[in-house]
Order: sequence, then C-alpha cells, then structure tokens
Amino acid sequence: MYMGYFIMAIPAGFFISRFGYRRGVVFGLLLYGVGSLLFIPGQHYLSFNLFLFALFVIGCGLTFLETAANPYATELGAKETAASRLNFAQSFNGLGCICAPVLAGLLLFSKDGQTGSGNVALPYICMGVIVLLVALVFSRIKLPEIEHSVEVDEAGNKVGLWSHRLFIFGLIALFAYEVGEISINSFFINYVVEQNWMNAREASVVLSFGGLGLFMLGRFAGSWIMGRVRAEKMLLVCATGTVMTTLLVLLDVGMVSLAALLCGYAFEAIMFPTIFALSLRGLGNHTKRASSFLMMSPVGGVVGPLLMGLVADHTTMVWAFIVPLVAYCVVWAYARKMVSVSTASSI
Repeated sequence: MYMGYFIMAIPAGFFISRFGYRRGVVFGLLLYGVGSLLFIPGQHYLSFNLFLFALFVIGCGLTFLETAANPYATELGAKETAASRLNFAQSFNGLGCICAPVLAGLLLFSKDGQTGSGNVALPYICMGVIVLLVALVFSRIKLPEIEHSVEVDEAGNKVGLWSHRLFIFGLIALFAYEVGEISINSFFINYVVEQNWMNAREASVVLSFGGLGLFMLGRFAGSWIMGRVRAEKMLLVCATGTVMTTLLVLLDVGMVSLAALLCGYAFEAIMFPTIFALSLRGLGNHTKRASSFLMMSPVGGVVGPLLMGLVADHTTMVWAFIVPLVAYCVVWAYARKMVSVSTASSI
C-alpha cells in the first residue's frame, strides 16, 4: 500500500493540476472502492498476490484522494489557520484508526491471543461499496477551484518549487514522521508481548483504545488549540513530547515505558497534517505539485519498519526504538526552524 503512495503521488499531482481538486477526489475514491472490491477474487482464489494488488490499488486511491483533499483543505480559508483546518479534517481518521486494529485483532487472533482465521474480504467489500457511493455523491457536487498566479522573482523569472528550502525541509520532516509513526505502530504488539505485559489479542485492544484513542483525541485537541496558538509552536511542543516519550521507552523502565509509548500517540497526532500545511505555506501555483511530492512521504512506512526490524534482530526490541527516536528528532529540528522563521518574520 505504501508503495502505492510513492509510485502514484507524482501522477496524482499531474492529474489534479490538469483536472482540478474535485475530480482528483472522485478518481481517488473510485480507485479506493475498486481496490477494496478486489478482495473478493483474492478471498475466492486465496491468492496472496491478488491481496497485495488490491492493497496497492487502495494505496493508489488514497494517494489521489489525499493529494487533492489535503491542499484543498489548507486553501479554504486564512493561511494562519490552515494547519488547524487540516488537523480537524484528519481527526476523523482517528475513528478508523481505532476500529481497524480491533477488527484486525478479532480476525487474526483467537481468544488465547494466538493466530486465528476469518473472512478478511467482508469488511473490505462493505468499505468498497460505501466508498463508491461517496464517489457518486462527490461527482455531482460542484466545488470551487482555487487558482494561483505564477510566482516570479525580482527579475521577472519564474520561481521553481525546489527553490523553497522550507518546503524541502518539510518534505524530509514528513518522511521522518512516517518512519517514526509506522515503525511504532508495526512493532507495538511485538514490544508489549516481548515485555510479557499481555498477549497479542490484548495488545491489539490496548493499541486501539489506548494509543490510537489518544491519537484521535490529540488531533481534535490540536485542531482546537491551533485555532489559538501558532501551528509551528504547537508542532515544536509535540515534537519535544515524542522525543521525550521515545527516550523513556529506550530507558526500559517497566510500565512507565508503556505509559510513555501510549502518550507518544497523543503528541504525534498533529504532526502529519501540521507539517503538510506548513510545507505548503506560500507555495502559490506550486501547491498542487508540492502536495504530490509530500504524498510520497508515506514510503517511510516501508523504510521505518525495515530499519526497526533490522535493529531488533541485532540487539533487542527495546533498542529498536532508536529508529523512531531519530525520526522524531528530525521533526523537532524542522519545528524549531519554523518557529525561528515565524519569530523573525513577526519582528
């Protein structure tokens, strides 16, 4: 799925630049729905390759959807509250984040926490039908398109996207965030089971209602706070929080480490939409293209777990958390830079 983001992000950017935000959203929903329904032949033939292809198509759909919807949300209003709007819009992802691990735990683990079996196609079929209906609704709604004038320098030459250094830093920070977040999500159950705190089934419930519940609350709270506090300052506070909580996990101090790991979900909640919105700030006519590059960052969800698994194989599961720690330090550095720029511009 994450490779779908990486491969389709640039084509999605070209599509949205050519046909607009609304058609980008509709096309993304169509791909998402079709990908979900591909689980039907996958379940019928019990084909691993078909399941992988279905997830890839879903990933492509999400790429189109987010490449169009994310920048659109940031541009519908004042630039000062763009991060707040995007955080609020993405807060509803939290409900899905809570439900998905619960369903996965019920499908994949038996009552004693061991691997079980179940019909994995049914939830995807329901999801596919719902998403296709939403696509139909969006295809009939007229949304205003936002146009920007071409940016030029003092000599009258066009200013290229890659001349915006803060955008490049934001792109790196967003990739680092994905490395940190997906690494922790991928190894949360392994970590708590290896620590003998609970079995896999119990861990999936704790992840859902504990970690991801705090994640959802963090986004809702963050969107409210950023209506009153500058987004870059909020990002710096939360980045500091994730660095501190991940350090506590590395110190291996028993249940305190587990509590810190769960609290980290609340701190990281606002990072993706906030970095995304800040990275697009002031890009003007480059916004759609820049959005496509930012949507390549979820490939960090492939890189992070690979690195974390490699470290765990050669050391311990605890020391593997050095990977998300380094990633969150990169986010902290970006947040610190943005606060400095904001402070300098307000003087």
